[in-house]
Amino acid sequence: MKTSVVWKDAMEFAGTAGGYVVPMDAKAPMGKDAGATPKELVALGLGGCTAMDVIALLKKHKQPPESFRVDVDIQPSSGGHPAVFAKASLTFNVEGAVDADKLNEAVALSQTRYCGVSAMLAKSFPIEYRVLLNGREVGSGTANFESPTDERA
Repeated sequence: MKTSVVWKDAMEFAGTAGGYVVPMDAKAPMGKDAGATPKELVALGLGGCTAMDVIALLKKHKQPPESFRVDVDIQPSSGGHPAVFAKASLTFNVEGAVDADKLNEAVALSQTRYCGVSAMLAKSFPIEYRVLLNGREVGSGTANFESPTDERA
């Protein structure tokens, strides 16, 4: 994997990966808030990686949801520099006629075996998750990767 980051102006940058350009910027007053911050992109990567795993596993088990969203809530470290992530909470919000056991299995597999972003980040801070199906909590857990993971993005 190769990426590049090019300075545009002030604190605005353009990141390029796989032919896609992603705008990045700092919040005001340092920047113009013209793009996501690098830390926000890390949080998006965490949510995107596990979301792709769960959707792929649900499709495999013929359990397509009507809607699916992963909310990522990052708790920053308190005081000191650099400010880092202290904890992440993931909430999987699923609507539709999805089997709760299959959904919990898909999320657990993502957070213990498949999600490479979770595996990397879980070495630095705890990642907890909740699973909501049609507005009702049906599961929860913690990312726990004990063995080397495969090279999934």
